[in-house]
Amino acid sequence: MPYSLDRVKILIVDDMVPMLSLVKSVLSIYGFKEIFTANDGEEAFELVCRHDPDLIITDWVMEPMDGLEFTKKVRRSPLSPNPYVPILMMTGFSSRIRVESSRDTGITEFLVKPFNSRDLCARIVQIVENPRQFVDAVEFFGPDRRRRDDRDYEGTRKRGDDATRGKSDDKTTDILKKLREEAKTIS
Repeated sequence: MPYSLDRVKILIVDDMVPMLSLVKSVLSIYGFKEIFTANDGEEAFELVCRHDPDLIITDWVMEPMDGLEFTKKVRRSPLSPNPYVPILMMTGFSSRIRVESSRDTGITEFLVKPFNSRDLCARIVQIVENPRQFVDAVEFFGPDRRRRDDRDYEGTRKRGDDATRGKSDDKTTDILKKLREEAKTIS
């Protein structure tokens, strides 16, 4: 990764301490310095409110609040400092219905366990280099679920033009610009 990542704040949420430690170690190796950890969604939301992370990596299955409930709270709670923060779901369950459920809850990217450090890095690079617009609709708030733009689609669920599509997070955009600028000075 050709970015300076020492000022990017990341929150990792997982109830399995070994997985939490492993992901934190991998991120440290890649150059992330400000890494916060939580064992469940409730603790994680408190950290979100306190530290306003630039990226969240969360497990799905946790008690008392799982990764989907946590994502909904980050996306919809008036206490959330940044409902546009990218959220990466990591889980051992990769069925289509789980992927779609994650996507429909507002997850930005999906990572299936077991994964290696390159897989994790690839998802983070995807989030940084290909940010997705946000959609704010009656039934959904989160990153645009479409991976490609079908301008010929005329169905009943077609969204309006870019002005009604939502907005992207200015803070994340600023961070990404800084990362790209720092990457240019490094190379």
